[in-house]
Amino acid sequence: MRFGLSVALATPFDKDGKIVLDAMVTQARRSLDAGCDSVTVFGTTGEGASIGNSERDKVLAAMISGGIAPRQIVAGVLVDAAGDAAEQAAHALSAGARNILLAPPSYFKNVSDEGLFGWFSTVFALLGDKARDIIVYHIPSVTMVPLSHALIGRLRQAFPGIVTGVKDSGGEWAFTEKLLKEHGDLIILIGDERHLAQGVRLGGQGAISGVANFAPREVRRMAVDGEDDQRVVDLVVELLKYPVIPAVKVMIAHLSNEPSWLTVRPPLLSITDEGQRLLSSAFDTLFRSKAA
Repeated sequence: MRFGLSVALATPFDKDGKIVLDAMVTQARRSLDAGCDSVTVFGTTGEGASIGNSERDKVLAAMISGGIAPRQIVAGVLVDAAGDAAEQAAHALSAGARNILLAPPSYFKNVSDEGLFGWFSTVFALLGDKARDIIVYHIPSVTMVPLSHALIGRLRQAFPGIVTGVKDSGGEWAFTEKLLKEHGDLIILIGDERHLAQGVRLGGQGAISGVANFAPREVRRMAVDGEDDQRVVDLVVELLKYPVIPAVKVMIAHLSNEPSWLTVRPPLLSITDEGQRLLSSAFDTLFRSKAA
C-alpha cells in the first residue's frame, strides 16, 4: 500500500505555551476529512523538538480517544540521545502508530556516516522487537546532519523491515532524483512541495507535508496523483520568505479564523502583523481569486 499524504500537523499552544489538545485533534480530523491518509505529530512543523515526553503521551492519547486510528498516526522523533529516541519511538509504536519519522542526532556537527550508523544501530537495538516501520529523516537545513545515499543504503541493508523509508526534505532535486533511482523500492517521501509532483511521477510514494495543514486537497493531487500545481509552488516560495513553522501557523489561523494558532513556543517567534497580512494576501490571491 502506498504511503500517500500525511499532514505534518502543526501544534496549537495557548498563551501560556500549553498544548491545546482539542484544537490539535480538530485540525487532525479536518486534515483527514480533506483527504490526508495520516497525520504526523511531533515533526518539524509540529515543533516536535519542543515537546516533552509527558506531553507526547497526552497528545497520542487525545488523538486516539478523539477517534483517530493509531494506524493513521506517524510520530516524529527529533532528539539526540539514542535512549530518548528509542523511548519515544517505543511508546508510539506500542500505541500502534503507523510509522516513526526518525531524525539523526543534530547537536554534534560534521559527524561521519560511520558515527551516524552507530547511532541508528543503537536506537534499533534498544527498541528490540518493537523496531519497525522507521522512516529516516533527511532535513539538513534544520539538523545540519545530512543522510548520504551510502548511509541510507547501509541502513536499509542492515535493518530490513525496520528502515522502510526516507523523508527527503533537503530541497535538492539532484539528491532526490538519485534517492529515487537507488532506493525507489523504499517509501520515498518528498518533503519539498516544489519537487513533489515530479518526484511522485518518478516513483515517490507521497509526502509528509506542512502545506497540507491548509491546502490538503491540492497537495494530495500532487502527492498521490503526481499532478503539478503551480499555486502550491508559488505559495511555498512566499512561505520561505519567513521562518516556516510560524508561517504555516499563520495560514491555519487565516483559514480557521482561530488566532490562537499564531502562537509558537520559544525559541521561535510569531510572524509580525505585517507578515501575517502579506502571507494571508498571498494565499487569497493564489487560491481564492477568480482566476484560480
